[in-house]
Amino acid sequence: MTDPAAPGQALAEAMQRWVPDARRIGVAMSGGGDSMALLHLLADWAAQSGAELRAASVDHGLRPEAADEIALAAKTCAALGIPHDSLTWDEAPAGNLQAAARDARYRLLSDWAQAQGCAVVCLGHTQDDQAETVLLRLLRGSGVDGLAAMRPRTLRAGTVWLRPLLAVSRAALRADLTARGVAWAEDPSNADLRFDRVRVRQAMAALDLPVARLADTAQAMARAQEALGRRAAEAAQAGAVRFEDGDILLTADALSALDAETRLRLLAEALRWVAGAAYRPRLSALTGVWDGLEAGQGATLHGCRLLAGVSAWRVCREYRAVAALEVPAGALWDGRWQLRLAKDETRPDVTVRALGQAGLGQITRPDPGPPHPSLMSTPALWRGDEVLSVPRLNWGLSSRVDRQPEPASFISGLIPH
Repeated sequence: MTDPAAPGQALAEAMQRWVPDARRIGVAMSGGGDSMALLHLLADWAAQSGAELRAASVDHGLRPEAADEIALAAKTCAALGIPHDSLTWDEAPAGNLQAAARDARYRLLSDWAQAQGCAVVCLGHTQDDQAETVLLRLLRGSGVDGLAAMRPRTLRAGTVWLRPLLAVSRAALRADLTARGVAWAEDPSNADLRFDRVRVRQAMAALDLPVARLADTAQAMARAQEALGRRAAEAAQAGAVRFEDGDILLTADALSALDAETRLRLLAEALRWVAGAAYRPRLSALTGVWDGLEAGQGATLHGCRLLAGVSAWRVCREYRAVAALEVPAGALWDGRWQLRLAKDETRPDVTVRALGQAGLGQITRPDPGPPHPSLMSTPALWRGDEVLSVPRLNWGLSSRVDRQPEPASFISGLIPH
């Protein structure tokens, strides 16, 4: 069992391993104990390494206490001579509030970090957070990937995120802050039993579950996750996966020769890749869809349509997921495409949106060609209600594709980084 590490030593070892040459480091600050400890430990490390620190806090506008917490973070940064910025989420949340807030936080911090020139953004997750995540995902029926929990280094929203305190207990960080005479804010939602994580945290304490052992389980699952991911990547490169203009085809003959874990892994990554999502769908949803595909039934999942063919299963974007998306020509559409006309490319009246039924009624459809659901979600160049060009079909005015989904990103997505 891996005992909690000393905070300063653990952070220094993590920084040396993952970002030994980084000159400017971002710090995500909430004003709570974990991020306060992270900031002070990074300040100690930066004094020795010569790296520059920049800090930022996100106000989601969901709790009145957040303003005071961010003010405390800003005051602490000023005392340490570290520049601090406050970022505000001002969008109306839809669906799962916690998930929307988390996604917004990563997006805002990512944009901030890139503007600041930060090589990496450090997060204050601890060994306790890791153990709680293992239990949460176990309760949700997660497989190997879910139980691998949080990795020390990840890439999301174009930014590298580092968790240098995953080997350190929450109690050790609080003790470090107390020894420094540093105050921190306590988020009242950490005691709100409406949240699954809070209930799991209290259950762990009541049962005296070994945090370090649960964290060890995450490390073991992470090793298994990498091995399984490499096996799936080899299968994809050997012909189990074909790419067609942003769609993925999983070939039946190749799939039938693979074990169930590798097949599910390929399907999960296909859904994530086509949707341009940060995460794969949950295992329970995935297995249900798989059973239907084997019976010849299509499905909708994760913003994608799955079409069960005889020789291959096609994964394409779901039209409803992109029907409302419209951007100027040349801008990023659906997080994966950039289209523009070859001439008059700066015209503001030309936009990109999905073909849909209105667009399909204006063009000559290839025969044979992509199936109807795939064509519906195909990006096209429009002027008002008129389709000007569909680059995928080589139809209409001359145009160019500046960005499109790359097969290499599917292969790399199978292997944890």
